[in-house]
Amino acid sequence: MAGPPRRPLSLAEVTAGSENERLGVARDSMLRNPRILKAELGKPLRNCYTLPGLDFSYGLYIERTDGGVPEAIGHWNTIKPRTNLTQDMPRDFITMNRGALKAGYTTAREFNLYYKAKDVRRKDDEYSRFKRSPPHIPPDRTYGIPARPSTPMFDLLQHKYKELWMEQQRALTAALRMEKTKSQKDKVRDTRTTLLRKNPVPPKEESFWHLPHLEKVGPHLSTFPDCDARKKAFSASH
Repeated sequence: MAGPPRRPLSLAEVTAGSENERLGVARDSMLRNPRILKAELGKPLRNCYTLPGLDFSYGLYIERTDGGVPEAIGHWNTIKPRTNLTQDMPRDFITMNRGALKAGYTTAREFNLYYKAKDVRRKDDEYSRFKRSPPHIPPDRTYGIPARPSTPMFDLLQHKYKELWMEQQRALTAALRMEKTKSQKDKVRDTRTTLLRKNPVPPKEESFWHLPHLEKVGPHLSTFPDCDARKKAFSASH
């Protein structure tokens, strides 16, 4: 007698069956072992960590201390006003020194004791520079820094600054050339006559020409015994 027809196995059952045949019975420890667990068909590999349920909230939970909406509706919690802090004014040493001198104190120690005994502070009106002498500001004064002029992009694209610089250089070169030409025209060139007038040639001393054989020739014979006798003889005759 034939039994009821068997339903066909799914792909997961076939895969699980093949794994069970290879590894044995699948235990819970196998499902968390990444070296044994294989990725399901059409799904990425799991990280083998179990995730919490749907009612789990990630992050830190901070309890409310203000009571929430009911507390805000049922109470009027306002901010308390702050008391104005009195400004600690600097000491009025002029008044304290005057008082110490009137009291007859002369030494530094006595002055320090007087400062501690009578601590006189400067008044707000005297301390404020604007209250003593307010600055005179014209009514049409505009505060702030003037805006920077816009960049002339059209002039930059046309190289207008280069053209202006080249025109200035051409004008400067032409002015230098005109000045040089004018200076050359005003300058008169010196001729030989003007040069001789400015720097005359020194006159040459006239020397008469003598025959060579009539030139003075030294003696060839000296009859004096020595030079002193010769000088003595010449001194007697001249």
